[in-house]
Amino acid sequence: MEGPQMRSANRKLCAVTGSARKIKDNAADWHNLKVRWDKLNDEGFQIAGNIINLKLNRSQSELHQQWVDEAPAPQSAPWQQAAGTADLLNECSKLHHILEKMAIIMVKMQRVMASQRGILDLEEFQFGRGGRKVPLFHSWNTKQLDEASQILFDAFSKELQLKHSILQELAHTATSDLCMVYLSCWLHEPFIPPQTRLILEALLLETGHRPI
Repeated sequence: MEGPQMRSANRKLCAVTGSARKIKDNAADWHNLKVRWDKLNDEGFQIAGNIINLKLNRSQSELHQQWVDEAPAPQSAPWQQAAGTADLLNECSKLHHILEKMAIIMVKMQRVMASQRGILDLEEFQFGRGGRKVPLFHSWNTKQLDEASQILFDAFSKELQLKHSILQELAHTATSDLCMVYLSCWLHEPFIPPQTRLILEALLLETGHRPI
């Protein structure tokens, strides 16, 4: 589980200024946005599970009705069918709301990435195409810090696209096996593999947010 959010008040303990201070702030922003993302991912997983359970229960009820169709058994009352549909729509709406919040996080991630790119452009203007010769922190140059931000942004962006596809398909999927695949994809986030998360940890180490 991730640690507590890194707040600007804690950053004042570190005597860094200028580009180094901004890069350090950007790294903290990446951490905080990822913490918020992970929380929304967990909430979305629970809601997606509710959608699947509603779908499977309704499918089992329909299958049972087919089995007894030739018997003189009464069909489900219309209000019961309507209630099941309303529950399903409500859960889908909740999941859509989760994605809207994730999209807001993506906008903030894009701003962090743009800030990092601006620092790189500034240093190339000041020091030439190779940028500054001495690292601002331990060993990474500004270009490597920019590349780390780009990798993180691309990973979360692709993952958000996948989650939108899962939402579109989840309520219309007929087979339980495919539902489980969608649910697993939501939880494990294939476009944000452990290597990507390690890049964030390396970024935090480089900028002094993690002890070496």
